[in-house]
Amino acid sequence: MDTMGRHVIAELWGCDVAKLNDMKLIEEIFVEAALKSGAEVREVAFHKFAPHGVSGVVIISESHLTIHSFPEHGYASIDVYTCGDLDPNVAANYIAEALEAETRENIELPRGMGPVKVPQNVQTAVR
Repeated sequence: MDTMGRHVIAELWGCDVAKLNDMKLIEEIFVEAALKSGAEVREVAFHKFAPHGVSGVVIISESHLTIHSFPEHGYASIDVYTCGDLDPNVAANYIAEALEAETRENIELPRGMGPVKVPQNVQTAVR
């Protein structure tokens, strides 16, 4: 099946609470996850919320990795989207292990499988 990319959406439960609240550590984990998958890191941006939680993105040449952490629930939502021949599961699995997730649910979506056929009665904006 030819696709333009693969997108893994992961729900991580039972994660180490301290790790979910450590912005520097999460940033290191995400950059390492990108590198382990063979991606080329372009930009990194993370934000620590008060009193807890971290959101961030690692932009890679092949797309992106993102996280929103909820330490008060031991939960993190992550996305790993890669284009080309990279396997996003490599990065997603590394992140889940590094955050010590007890439970994880992954959904993988193929992206860009072909032109979307839009009914003629639907108006679309052209970028």
